[in-house]
Amino acid sequence: MPRHEPIAIIGAGLGGLTLARVLHTAGVPAAVYDRDASPRARPQGCVIDLHEDTGQAALRAAGLHTRFRARARTGTPAVRILDKNAVVCREDGAAEDTVRAALERGRLRDLLLDSLPRDTVRWGARVAGARALGEGRHEVRLADGSVFTTGLLVGADGARSGVRPLLSRVRPRYTGMTLVETDLYEAEARHPECAALVGDGLFYALGEGQGLLAHPRPDGGLHLYVALTVPEDWSAGIDTARGDAVAAAVLEHFRGWDPALRPQTVDRSARRDAGPQRPPRRAARPRRDRALPTAQLAAHAPGGQ
Repeated sequence: MPRHEPIAIIGAGLGGLTLARVLHTAGVPAAVYDRDASPRARPQGCVIDLHEDTGQAALRAAGLHTRFRARARTGTPAVRILDKNAVVCREDGAAEDTVRAALERGRLRDLLLDSLPRDTVRWGARVAGARALGEGRHEVRLADGSVFTTGLLVGADGARSGVRPLLSRVRPRYTGMTLVETDLYEAEARHPECAALVGDGLFYALGEGQGLLAHPRPDGGLHLYVALTVPEDWSAGIDTARGDAVAAAVLEHFRGWDPALRPQTVDRSARRDAGPQRPPRRAARPRRDRALPTAQLAAHAPGGQ
C-alpha cells in the first residue's frame, strides 16, 4: 500500500515552507516534497522585499517575525537609474521605513527550514503526476516511481507546477524576456568599477529593450541580472556551459552602450574563484522568464486540492 500523508505540500520554496511552519506551530504535521536534491542544490535568488501587511504578516503567523526582523535590512533602499549612455535619469537616497524589510531569499529559506522538524522536507522528490481519488484524497506519483496518497494536496511548486493541472489547463507563457543571472564576490576588491556604479542600493541601466539590474549582497558581493528582449529560442544555439560563449552572445545586444555599462562581468563571473571558503558559483546561464496570466482563476476541482 502507498504511504499516506494527511497534508502534502509540493515545493520547499518560501510559500510552501511558510505554510508548513504555520501548520507546525498549530500542532498540525505536514510533509513537504521538493525536486531539489538538497537545500544547497541551487542558488535561491536575490533579496526579497517583504511588506508589513503581507509577507511579514505571514511570518508573524509563523512565529518567525522577530527572528526575521533581526536579520533583515529595514527601510527603502537607494535607487539609481541610468540610460544606455550612463546618464543618471533618477537617483533616490535610502529612507527610513518601518513598512518594508528585505532579506536574501536563501537566508529567509534557511530561517524557515531551521524552524521545522528535520524530517519535514523530502528532498529529491520530483512530482511526475497527480490525480484525484475522490472523497477529498489525491494520489501523487514521483519521478522515481514511488507513489503516496494525501488528504490535502497543496501546490507550492511555482509557475510550472505539477499540481496545477488538477485545477487549470493554463500554462505559463514566455514573457519575451530572458535573464542572465550571476553573482560577483568581493566586488570592491575584484570588480571596483561595478561596485562604484551600483553603490549601496538598487541599480538599473535600461534602454532599447535591454537592461542591467544589480544590488549589493550582505557579504560584499553584487547580484547581477542582464535582461534581454529576445525570442524564446534565443539561447538554443549557445553553448550555455561556457561562460565566454554566454558573454559573447549577451554583449551583441549591448552594442552602442556606454563601455562602463557593457556587462562584461557576465564573462568574469563565470570563472570560479579560488579558496576553500568561496560560496558556490552561480552559472551565468540564460533563463527564460515565464509567467501565468495575472487574472487567472481556477475553479474547484472534485476531490479537493
